[in-house]
Amino acid sequence: QVQLVESGGDLVQSGGSLRLSCVASGRIYNINAMGWYRQAPGKERELVAGITSGGITNYADSVKGRFTISSRDNAKNMVNLQMNSLKPEDTAVYYCNAEIRKTWYDNAREFWGRGTLVTVSS
Repeated sequence: QVQLVESGGDLVQSGGSLRLSCVASGRIYNINAMGWYRQAPGKERELVAGITSGGITNYADSVKGRFTISSRDNAKNMVNLQMNSLKPEDTAVYYCNAEIRKTWYDNAREFWGRGTLVTVSS
């Protein structure tokens, strides 16, 4: 099976920084893309940032210039999200997402982590 495990969520003051990490493990042939979504209480889950296997990134307008997504070249099963200048409205559960092919003959499908809580106090 495939597992995505997030880490790094915490309580931080407004203006502070956090770094989230996500590691994918299990039966993985290829990862097409990885990303971070978040869901605040009473709101729908939304895309925060994504990165393709070729290094192309995209960000939600609300986090551009503050958040940076990256993956390690020697460990392409990992994705990080550096979050700077955090605001109370960034408070949410952050979920790791990955588009993964388990074998060469499989179609890619989405996998999700269980989430990590980020709380930004004012």
